[in-house]
Amino acid sequence: MKGYLLQRLMYMLITLFIVVTVTFFLIKFLPGTPYSNPEKLTEQQLAILNAKYGLDQPLAMQYLRYLGNLIQGDLGMSFQYEGRSVFSMISERIGPSALIGFQALIFGSLIGLVLGIISAMRHNSILDYGSVTLAVIGMSIPSFVFAALLQYYVGVKWALLPPALWENYLSTILPSFALSVAVIATIARFIRSEMLEVLGQDYVVTARAKGVRESRIVWKHIVRNALIPVVTIIGPLAVSIMTGTLVIEKIFGVPGLGEQFTLSILVLDYSVVMGITLFYSALFIVVVFIVDILYGILDPRITLGKEGKA
Repeated sequence: MKGYLLQRLMYMLITLFIVVTVTFFLIKFLPGTPYSNPEKLTEQQLAILNAKYGLDQPLAMQYLRYLGNLIQGDLGMSFQYEGRSVFSMISERIGPSALIGFQALIFGSLIGLVLGIISAMRHNSILDYGSVTLAVIGMSIPSFVFAALLQYYVGVKWALLPPALWENYLSTILPSFALSVAVIATIARFIRSEMLEVLGQDYVVTARAKGVRESRIVWKHIVRNALIPVVTIIGPLAVSIMTGTLVIEKIFGVPGLGEQFTLSILVLDYSVVMGITLFYSALFIVVVFIVDILYGILDPRITLGKEGKA
């Protein structure tokens, strides 16, 4: 197990290195400058600013300088917000993004689990057809379309929840639910298909023949085994939520990382774009690692590392 963890840590560091390298050079090749109103600056002023931020050096030197600072935990300073470090900006904005993202994952997983179980246990019934229809709609329509519909009907027309103002906890419900739609559809679809497959297994038939309670069979044998493949999609779902926040936060006015990331790209704030990209990448890698661990916990037959091999 210890060897497996060290191996995964090495792979995680290599992946982050690749992400940093690719993102650094891609953003440097974008046209324009990170300065506000560069057309109003003289050549001498531009030269002073470039020297201040190290942009007058060769691209390779800028890259090595950024890597050196990154190893020391320094993500750099923002170009657009004078005196603001990228780390402090991420720290201030991670709260709202984490809240709506976590709620979206919880809402989506719970609702999707219930819909998937109902659909599988009532196969070829109206409930099954309804769940499948909802799953198809959820997979087909982008989250920002649901966000606009929720904002208009629930927030404006019916005035049940705040449509776009970030004031209290109620303001988090609509953006969280808009993000959770894809999660609901994906979880429901996977649970349904996996449960239908598990229902025909010999151990389920044997348990029923022994007179085991149906509820025990469903939760201990069917749902638990159906959850094993579903765990593997948690990573991609987490990524879809991360990328979904880029638009959802803009629609609902959430002061989170997604909104800041979008604004930073528009004004070419190199350091902030790099810092947030690195943060998202690290978060995704950690989520995938946790998923691998959970996969082994849910199915004891799965072993991690060489220690478990026969």
